[in-house]
Amino acid sequence: GQSYEIRMLDNRKLGELPEINGKLVKSIFRVVFHDRRLQYTEHQQLEGWRWNRPGDRILDIGESHLAGASGDPRWALPVPPTDIPMSVGIIDPRANPTQLNTVEFLWDPAKRTSVFIQVHCISTEFTLRKHGGEKGVPFRVQIDTFRENESGEYTEHLHSASCQIKVFKPKGADRKQKTDREKMEKRTPHEKEKYQPSYETTILTEVS
Repeated sequence: GQSYEIRMLDNRKLGELPEINGKLVKSIFRVVFHDRRLQYTEHQQLEGWRWNRPGDRILDIGESHLAGASGDPRWALPVPPTDIPMSVGIIDPRANPTQLNTVEFLWDPAKRTSVFIQVHCISTEFTLRKHGGEKGVPFRVQIDTFRENESGEYTEHLHSASCQIKVFKPKGADRKQKTDREKMEKRTPHEKEKYQPSYETTILTEVS
């Protein structure tokens, strides 16, 4: 799968949300469809993917696999990977066997936290015609963060953010980058201004 490092940062203003000082928060990561058209049929799309890829997950933390239940029997604890850079500062990472596109973990906003997620599906798996050279559908990585309520459950919403991604096989990714570069070179300077330049890192966009 394609790996992404996501750094979790505490961006509170001074004095904001003092009730989470010294406390853990929970972040839930999901890979969902960016296009509204596919959002309406997301359940059917994911069920179709599950049918075609039995035993596989869309989203994992690292190259983990599910190994026995932990606490709640519906949730399984991923085994940390040994051959990729380790995630830092994440506590009790979990993946629900029935939600293939979701993982979650606890973390301390006061400490350095960095998580490596792996997306195991490619954008062209959800295109209608599969004859090669498809554009592929964009995905969205969405992160929803919660704090504890009075009962100790992480249900109080704190923050949500997302970014768009497209995932291709290495050959397809190289081909797409080359095509995009060639298209951009043909555009006038005025046209190029409409496009966002490429960056080594992406700051996720806050969503309400």
